[in-house]
Amino acid sequence: MNSIQKKILSLSAIVLFIMVIIWVILTYYNQQTQAQYNQILQRYLRMNEMTTISQQTVTSLNNYLQAPSVETINELNENKARAQEAKLEIAQLKNRDNSFTLSNYMNMVDSLLEATDLSLMFLEQKNNEAAVTRFEEASRISKYIGETTLTLIDKELKTYDEFYRGIIQQSAELKKLGFLILGFVSVILLLFTYWFSLSMTRPIQKLTFAAKELSRGRFDLQIDIPSNDEISYLAKTFDRMRININNLISEIQSKAQLERELQESRLLLKESQLRTLQSQINPHFLFNTLDTLSKKAYLEGSQQTSDLIVSVANLLRYNLRNMDKPVTLQDEMELLLQYIDIQKARFTDRLRFVQEVDESCLSVQIPSLTLQPIIENSVIHAVEPSEEGGTIIFRVYQKEDRIMVEIEDDGEGIPQDKVTQMVNDTAAVPAQGKGLSTGIGFSNVVRRLRLFYGYEDVIDIESKPGIGTKVILQLPQVKVVEQS
Repeated sequence: MNSIQKKILSLSAIVLFIMVIIWVILTYYNQQTQAQYNQILQRYLRMNEMTTISQQTVTSLNNYLQAPSVETINELNENKARAQEAKLEIAQLKNRDNSFTLSNYMNMVDSLLEATDLSLMFLEQKNNEAAVTRFEEASRISKYIGETTLTLIDKELKTYDEFYRGIIQQSAELKKLGFLILGFVSVILLLFTYWFSLSMTRPIQKLTFAAKELSRGRFDLQIDIPSNDEISYLAKTFDRMRININNLISEIQSKAQLERELQESRLLLKESQLRTLQSQINPHFLFNTLDTLSKKAYLEGSQQTSDLIVSVANLLRYNLRNMDKPVTLQDEMELLLQYIDIQKARFTDRLRFVQEVDESCLSVQIPSLTLQPIIENSVIHAVEPSEEGGTIIFRVYQKEDRIMVEIEDDGEGIPQDKVTQMVNDTAAVPAQGKGLSTGIGFSNVVRRLRLFYGYEDVIDIESKPGIGTKVILQLPQVKVVEQS
């Protein structure tokens, strides 16, 4: 997809490429000119250096003749070596215009060195007059070298006069070339900018027209923009939105028709519900009846039957309360003990219940009807299937900043895959069987605990086949969000 970003990058790349080409051309011509300038300057510097060295050689020779010493002779030898090196470098400056003059120039350097050597030789032979004569000859040769240097530099200036004029002309041509390149780049940029603006403004105009039509309620107009960038993607998305809105309007119309049809059914249903409510037993009448039966059994001397009826009444009354309101762990444990009393009346010695409770931990808040469904599962799956019954251990204790509630049985245990499903709330263990049941499944307990406390690891299950199952609740001591 040719995105708008790619188009902008293409424009930048073209501009950058043209700028690089211009920079390379200008740099090449500049380096060529600079190299020629440096070459001419080196010729002047070498000639001028030869004059300076010849004068220093004569000065060193005079110092030695005046005061012979190791220091003055070393200085003289150093200047002679420099003169020899300068002569070799000047030999490289020979061309067609200065061949004859440069040959005489190098011969004068040789004559200077020769006169210097002869002056030293006569001085060693104690012939001071001859040594002075050779020194004067060396001085004259040094002056000739200076004059010849000026002559050579003058010829160099005349030789390269045409080169200087060519550089001036070349600079003028480069200036014209710069204006031509600037005009060419400007035309290219204008053309590309025009094409780029058209590729963006035309689709946007079509999209604007389609939006206006949609605002007028025309949802049957297809939006088609033949481009290959983000605007085309936006147009396709806009068209899908148009289709979805059109389908939604049709669906709303269908639902409105269905709603009118259902309204009549609701009237009939309400009438049926009223009749059903009239046939239901009043809970207060039920509690009063159970209370009367309990007192009658007590008066007749059936103490155990009276207690059992009271426990059933309390259990039913607790189940009918608002389950959205939190209760204390103390309330849940009292309900649990009443449920155990009912089950003991059913299973007698087959049900063994052990409690290990820290009384200081019973004030923590917990959702209503949390413990009884878990105990009920233990009764159904651990006590009821076995002829010998089973043992259920109920523990409450504090561990760090958590209140731990454990319900452990010695049943056949649960397979590990089933445990994982129960903890992850992907499978439900139904609380059903013979006897009294609340109708609240284990999965319901898991969901309510996690919603109530706001974190996932509030419950855990440890089970080993043939050994038993332990359900562990980790309750916070202080609840962050108070339930009303």
